[in-house]
Amino acid sequence: MVLPLGVGRAPRRRTGLGALTLAAVAVLLPSPATARPAPDAPDGHCARLSQLRVPAAARQQADCLDELTTAGTAATGHTDPADWAGLTPKNLATPTGVPGIQIDGYFPDTSTTNTNHGWNHDAQFVIRLPDRWNGGLVVAGTPGNREQYANDRAIADWVLARGYAYAATDKGNTGPAFYRDGSRPGDAVAEWNTRLTQLTRAARASVAQRYHRPLERTLVTGMSNGGYLVRWQLENHPELYDGGVDWEGTLWRAEGPNLFTFLPAALRDYPTYAAGGPAAGQAREALLRAGFPADSEFLWPYHHEVYWDLTQRVYREEFDPGFDGEKEAGTPYCAPGTVPGCDADYDYATRSSGVHAAVERIALTGRIGKPLITIQALSTCCCLPPGLRRVRAYVRQRPGGRYRYYRIEDGTHTDALVDTFPDRLRPLLPCHRSAFTALESWLTTGHRPPANHTVVRPAGADQASLLAECRLDG
Repeated sequence: MVLPLGVGRAPRRRTGLGALTLAAVAVLLPSPATARPAPDAPDGHCARLSQLRVPAAARQQADCLDELTTAGTAATGHTDPADWAGLTPKNLATPTGVPGIQIDGYFPDTSTTNTNHGWNHDAQFVIRLPDRWNGGLVVAGTPGNREQYANDRAIADWVLARGYAYAATDKGNTGPAFYRDGSRPGDAVAEWNTRLTQLTRAARASVAQRYHRPLERTLVTGMSNGGYLVRWQLENHPELYDGGVDWEGTLWRAEGPNLFTFLPAALRDYPTYAAGGPAAGQAREALLRAGFPADSEFLWPYHHEVYWDLTQRVYREEFDPGFDGEKEAGTPYCAPGTVPGCDADYDYATRSSGVHAAVERIALTGRIGKPLITIQALSTCCCLPPGLRRVRAYVRQRPGGRYRYYRIEDGTHTDALVDTFPDRLRPLLPCHRSAFTALESWLTTGHRPPANHTVVRPAGADQASLLAECRLDG
């Protein structure tokens, strides 16, 4: 969800969504020394570069690159490795041989948490247009509260190598203090959805300018908070997409489940479990009842240190800032009953109707308008515990409908943890790729993916084979 960074204090302020205007003038900046200009030939390498204008962008920079994947962009400054650190296995291969155009820029906004390019401006985006195009576009929002390059290694490299154009947004606010953006509870998260819709429309127009032939398919995908955005887009703007793949998306339901229905239990009961003694067994049972899977105890120390406390406090501040009074984002790692407004004492069910209404503004309904595939890890301990019954019932449908839900045995929320526990975990990334290709087949040939089921770990499989393949029909 979020990176373990410090949380400072600043007044909440409204994001610049109200200031968005189609009259904003796109500004083309000079190409840096690492990029080279290209002639405006009708076709070929970087064709029509000087003609590209991203609709509604306040600023843009278009560069002709010999390599659009991280094999090249990490060296030329057209990505930020810090954005995607900790999301993929260390042995993940990087494809090469994808020349084309990269457009960086931002839409009008008043918040300034994203410092990429020295712009200090939110609503930043990246659009990549490969020379060899397959007719499709993939759009993504970022996981956690990261910036626009966070999916580059896990998603962008692979889809670009397959010939897709690619676009991603920072969602309009970044960092662990994202909740400061906006004037009322829920504004910052609501902006995430608006920004992905905005980028999708702009990227579709940019693709038309670049290739001068019809766009055949628009797919939306993302992990964690980015997976939440996939669901929301297919519920609210299905006209923009042909389908989507949700990778461990956070589930927001006003009535639950949501982060506030299981994270406080982790904060209350994990310290007792970790301390051992006669109360440890009871605390473990409480964690299992909250939805955390059995046999995932080896992951609990990491998630307690990195995710549970910070995630509960900053998202609670976004939707329920009055819980801790004038304090901002609570008291880190407080024990139940020790300080006023301790998040270990948080009880979402008893909070005011205004808090529930703030969650309702951004909540998911399950009423998707286009095909959607969800992959979820059975050993996840973060933002979508598989023990929650309503996770499995997110989309209520007739058999053979628009939704597929695959639970991945031995997978967990962050693939980098596979390197730490290679004998106990498997990467989700190959399963995401299998889900993506299954969606492609579903859309192009009508071949429906397998029914919802658990994807078991193949007997005797080592990490190399698990990284190479994930069979959803296995």
